[in-house]
Formats: sequence, structure tokens, C-alpha cells
Amino acid sequence: MDRVLILDFGSQVTQLIARRIRNQGVYCEIYPYNTSRKKIELFSPKALVLSGGPASTTSKKPLEPDSSIFNLKIPILGICYGHQILCKNLGGRVISSKKREFGKAFIKIKRKSKIFEGIYKKNNQYQVWMSYGDKVNKLPKLFKVIASTSNAKFAAIVNEDKKIYGLQFHPEVIHTLDGDKILENFVKKVALCKSNWKISNFIENSYKKIKDIVKNENVICALSGGVDSSVTAALLHKSIGKQLKCIFVDTGLLRKGEGDEIEKIFKKKLGNNFKRINVGDLFLNKLKNVIDPEKKRKIIGKLFIDIFTKESKKYKSIKYLAQGTLYPDVIESISVRGAPSAKIKSHHNVGGLPKKLNFKLIEPLKELFKDEVRILGKKLNVPDSILKRHPFPGPGLAVRIPGNITKEKIKILQDVDQIFIEQLKEKKLYDKIWQAFAILLPVKTIGVMGDQKSYEYTCALRAVTSVDGMTAEPYYFNSEDLAQITTKIVNEVKGVNRVVYDYTSKPPGTIEWE
Repeated sequence: MDRVLILDFGSQVTQLIARRIRNQGVYCEIYPYNTSRKKIELFSPKALVLSGGPASTTSKKPLEPDSSIFNLKIPILGICYGHQILCKNLGGRVISSKKREFGKAFIKIKRKSKIFEGIYKKNNQYQVWMSYGDKVNKLPKLFKVIASTSNAKFAAIVNEDKKIYGLQFHPEVIHTLDGDKILENFVKKVALCKSNWKISNFIENSYKKIKDIVKNENVICALSGGVDSSVTAALLHKSIGKQLKCIFVDTGLLRKGEGDEIEKIFKKKLGNNFKRINVGDLFLNKLKNVIDPEKKRKIIGKLFIDIFTKESKKYKSIKYLAQGTLYPDVIESISVRGAPSAKIKSHHNVGGLPKKLNFKLIEPLKELFKDEVRILGKKLNVPDSILKRHPFPGPGLAVRIPGNITKEKIKILQDVDQIFIEQLKEKKLYDKIWQAFAILLPVKTIGVMGDQKSYEYTCALRAVTSVDGMTAEPYYFNSEDLAQITTKIVNEVKGVNRVVYDYTSKPPGTIEWE
């Protein structure tokens, strides 16, 4: 297979580059920024991509790649920090910018280039996504400017002889219009890669990896009934059959009626290899008076693993715990492959795990995004009723109830969320939205219900559109639909008298509130 290698300098969106390239049918992996030339040559890439990152090339100790990579005689694309570090290594100069640039910007094309072929015309302006505090102010020899912005003269550069490109902006995010095409041009027209990798390759490779790791041992799968864990279970079941034991821990923090629904679906498919454990009261007791969202996640994570440890003793030879961890969970929880990505939050299936596990962890989907997992699930014959479900956080409703969690609040939120989702389905909006949910705020307000005053909770509604969960835009309801949903919630859910809607995009916000 033709291969592209990304050197990761810690950007939160590095894996987006890999996903976009894989969408072109070209195999791609991510290695740490400081990977040796020898290891890179063993991978045998047809092209290198240097990712962005939060570090500064002007600091005393910038993150430096092996400088000999620039002599590999293969095409190189530097993005943001990668653009700056390649310029610095090849004789250019980078300075701290007096005017930092974060968000939408407009590049003006200065000359024709293969990387912009078929999409951008000379002297026209095009929307891109910037995120930088430093900028290049002197080019290395033999480099030319191919695009500029009002604040960044060297927004896109090229050394055509060596096929080295630098982009100050991020083509991998959806806010850069035609960013996919830019990456495709680099991969196909500059690096001349062929489309010879498919998701079916991932399936076959996963079967082999799982079998090689597990051998004759049994595996417990943390099955929640969501897309991620269901596809994980399907992949493992195809690979190791009856060695897979699926355990569904009903934390009492699920959506209304979800526990019964999950049991019905998976008991039919897995028989005695599926077990439901009802421990809602235990989780609620452990979360009593806990306000901090990180503590909530870690309490849930520890208790979750403790329950699995206890249940494992009822089976013979349980050595492995399988989880449906996806890449966004990993990149937002810990530094990926040793690179210095900034930690945003911990998830119970990543950052909240205790240091000492009685299981070895198997996370077969941790290199994939949600849309790729759905494609994988389709190949594995996972039902659409599961695959089309909106994402749901591992800690459940605990991270949708800011402040103290009580049984009353859980019931109120479940009722609100059920009405919201049912209304979206009734109005045929559910499949147009990446993720929709309600948040119960720790705020009570005065209202008027009939002829009496009320003093009840406020809930927030959140609905976003996205491709992969790394960036997201709010869904723009028409006013009549939003008004009808609000009225139905206030009329039918005792305990709520006010509804607000969250219009924040990601970034700067996150999709979930906690």
C-alpha cells in the first residue's frame, strides 16, 4: 500500500488529517514528532505531514523533528506549527506575531500551485481556519509564496523542486472550505499516492491483532448499547466468538428506558454471554454532594472498573477488558503517542482509569472517528437502530447535570431529554443532527404556571452538526420548531419552567458541558 506518515506535534486535530487522508483511500498513521529517520524509513511513506501543535517555535526548547527528514526526498506538508518548524529548519525565520489569529481568515492566492489545483484561482480569496501566535517572516531559499492573508504574508508556501509545502492554516478542519481537496491534491497530485486502503483492511487487521493478543483467554466487553461499544462487541465477537463476555453496567445515569432496551437487544443476540448489572443506587450514593466534573468522571470510572473486577471473578480466565474508546476520547484526555497535546478533559474509559488494573485493556477502535465506526459497524451488520444513535458520554447524565446529582434531577433530565429526542424524530430532524441532548442547570427561576407562581429548574438544549466531533456548529432550528419543543417540555415535565438553547460552536466550546 501507498502510505502517508504524520508526525504529531500535539495538535488537538492531528487525527483529523489522518481521517481526511484515509477518506482518500490512502493508508495513514501518526508517529510522535521526534521519531527517528530510521523508523520513518522503515514505515516507508510516500509523503510526510508535519502537524500543528500548541508549542512555540520561538521558545528556548521548541519541539524539533529529526532534521534529516528534510533529506528523505519525499513530499512534505507542514501545517501550522509544522509549517513554521520546517521553515525554521530550512533557513527561514519565525517570530512571535503581534496579532494572533484564531478562527476564520481569508487567503488570497498569489500563484498557481498543485496543492490548490482545481479549487482556488489566482487573486481570489478563500475562507480558511487559522490558529497561531507565531508566524514565518522570512522564507527559506528556493521557497515561493502561493497564498497570503492580511496578517500572514506567508500563509502558504512551496519549494516546487523538493515538493515541500507549508500552510499556516488548517486544511483538515471543516471551516477551511475545500480543505479536503487541498489534502487530496497533496496526497494524489504531489505525492502520487494510489487509493488502495479500505475499512475492510482495518477489519481484517483487527481480527488478526485481537486473536494474537487474546489467544485462548476470555474478554469482558464494557457494553453500553451505544455505537462505540456495540461495534467493539461486534468486532470482538466476530474475532473470538464465545470468549467474549459482554457486561452491561446500568449506572442509573442512562436515558429514559434505555437500560431495558439495551437488555432486550443484546440478550437476544448474545444469550448467556450478556449480563446486566443494576447498580444505579450505588453510583448515586458515590456521587452524592460531588460538584467537580472531573471528580464525577473519575468516581464513575473507578466504580465502573471495580464492578468489572468483581464480576470477572465469576468467570474463568478473564484477563482482558475491551472498551469502545474512540480517537476523540483519547486526544482530549491524554497526550497521543507521547506528543504534547493539551489535556481538555478525562473520560472514564481513558483518563479516569485507575493506575492499577486487574485487566489488560483492549481498545480496537481508538484510532477511529465516529463516522468511521459507523461505516465499520455497517460492515459488521450492526443494526441501524444502534448505528444511528447520537453519541452519549461514558459517564452518562452525570456530566449533563452540573452541580449536585440527585434521583429527582436524574428523572427530570430523563423526561426532558426523552421529549427533546422524540420531537426531533417526529420532525424528521434527528438524522440531520450529529448530537442532541438536554442539560439540567443548577439554577431555579420564577415562572407562572396557570394562576400560580413556580420556582423550578432551567434546562438547556444542545444540538450540533459535525462530521467527526472534533469541531461542531450549532444546529439552527427554525423558530417554530424550537418554540414547540420548549412548550412541550415546560408543559409536560414537572420541575422545569424555563428552557434555553446553546448556540456555541466547538471551538471555542466543547459539545458536552462538562
